[in-house]
Amino acid sequence: KYYMASGHWQVMSKDSAGESRYGDVECIPVDKAPAEVVRIALRAANLIGDGLYGVDLKFSGGKAYVIEINDNPSIDGDCEDEILGNELYRIIMRDFMRRVQERAEGKRSYDIQS
Repeated sequence: KYYMASGHWQVMSKDSAGESRYGDVECIPVDKAPAEVVRIALRAANLIGDGLYGVDLKFSGGKAYVIEINDNPSIDGDCEDEILGNELYRIIMRDFMRRVQERAEGKRSYDIQS
């Protein structure tokens, strides 16, 4: 959960001297996030495909709005891994390994269809 930089509409802003200011970050377990946020994030990511994505949402008035879907999401130590710790990286690596094995066994194709 990212908060906007003070007095700005984004999570980061620069002052007149070029110094960056950041909003606060709060990590919360998925089961503590608003159900609507989780539902919309999963729906948006699944539209892109089977991969690792970051979905940026704004939550306002009880509604979640998709801002963007990132195909190269930030996974920063002491931030995104605050809840799960090293288990987050094990989950990601196990999924990457599963995908590699599926491809080796012919169960998965990365051919682009035209």
